[in-house]
Amino acid sequence: MLVALDGTVLLVAQPRLQHDLGAGVAQVQWTSTGYLLAVASLLVIAGRLGDRYGHQRVLFTGVLGFGAASAGIALAPSIGWVIGLRAAQGVCGALLQPATLALLRLTYPPDRLGTPVALRTSAIAVAAGAGPVLGGLLVVHLGWRAVFWVNVPVAALIAALALTVRPPAARPASTPRLDLTGAALLATVLVLLVRALVGVPEHGWTAAPTLSGLAAVVVLAVVLVGYERRSADPVVPRAVARSVPVTASMALLLAASAGLFGALFTATFYLQDVLRLDPLGSGLRVLPLTALMVLGAPLAAAALRRHGPRRSALTGTALLALGIAGLSRLDPTGTWWAMGAAFAAMGAGFATVMVTATGTVVGDAPPGCAGVVGGLKQTAMNIGPTLGIAVAASATATPAHGSAGTAAAFAGAMGTALLLLAGCVALGLLPAALLPRRPGGRASPEEPAPGSVAEEAAPPVKEATAASS
Repeated sequence: MLVALDGTVLLVAQPRLQHDLGAGVAQVQWTSTGYLLAVASLLVIAGRLGDRYGHQRVLFTGVLGFGAASAGIALAPSIGWVIGLRAAQGVCGALLQPATLALLRLTYPPDRLGTPVALRTSAIAVAAGAGPVLGGLLVVHLGWRAVFWVNVPVAALIAALALTVRPPAARPASTPRLDLTGAALLATVLVLLVRALVGVPEHGWTAAPTLSGLAAVVVLAVVLVGYERRSADPVVPRAVARSVPVTASMALLLAASAGLFGALFTATFYLQDVLRLDPLGSGLRVLPLTALMVLGAPLAAAALRRHGPRRSALTGTALLALGIAGLSRLDPTGTWWAMGAAFAAMGAGFATVMVTATGTVVGDAPPGCAGVVGGLKQTAMNIGPTLGIAVAASATATPAHGSAGTAAAFAGAMGTALLLLAGCVALGLLPAALLPRRPGGRASPEEPAPGSVAEEAAPPVKEATAASS
């Protein structure tokens, strides 16, 4: 909730921040881009550090650093300081996010992960929905710096709680060292990928900066894969890389988050530039999505226990795709309830995908790999929205990003953009069909599912998993 609130309230605070510090638009954008680059590039490495040194310790360090960076931003005298401290905040955010998932994995066996993951999903939805309202109140009455001051006591409280929690310490007998060369290659690939996608709304897909950035990503990714295959201690353990449930869950989360956030990006411009609603009115129109995410997460956990990951993921993905496709058919003369129904379907579908894929990806990880798996999951959830927004912005060519014209032109392109995003989500049906039929990824109570991490893991990891369960 702390991380989700920080991101959403910042969007409301950026105009006032720009005015008070005399910053340019590009500089203000870097307060978000710098954070995103730092957090997306380091999540897997942070998870690996937690597997080696303890997730409780990494969580404590990350949340204290997050609070300290927030205080620094609140005191920042210039936009340069804000950008640098936002990047530092991203580093700390990368530390604390995989640790929370790993601690859940250490505490709950795979077949009972649905409920805590559902609570986590509902909390994130509440934070994301409340962020613009809370941010607006803080900025109007206390100024933009209050947006960052509010993080400090919350971070201190979480740090204190982290010291009191005593999760089971079920880890393999020997934890591999972190290969710094592999870690640096992975971080570079992710930075270049996110940077290329962030630039798409401004430059387009066929511009030289985008093509050169994506080409560099491909070349370095090939180098990384070759290096990881030869490494004795790869950044992503081979047991994780070969796990079908983990890989399928990652692909599903990438497709679903790209579709959802791309659709929200498009809908925001539609509501404000075409329907001429103010930010509060726009937020009320999107409220069914937030409500169904909050209420749908516990129901998704129950469905996961009853029907298994495969059926739940297929249903959630189909709901999300249908909701986005439903938005594409709306026009300015459409009824409010039709839009509300589309947003509700999107919220219910995304909550189901989140609970199912998160429970599967974390539940399939043995304790010794829980951190790196959590980092992979969070990486997908950071890259997916960036990809979705790039697709939506290039398809609609919104005035805010530079190239096209009027609200009417945007309204005409909106349907195409949303259908593309619905198709992106529909691609998630393929990895969803690869998820296990039963919760926990087991083919039977005694036998691991084919291709699962448990099957690939060494005997000490199997024993640790069994002990944890």
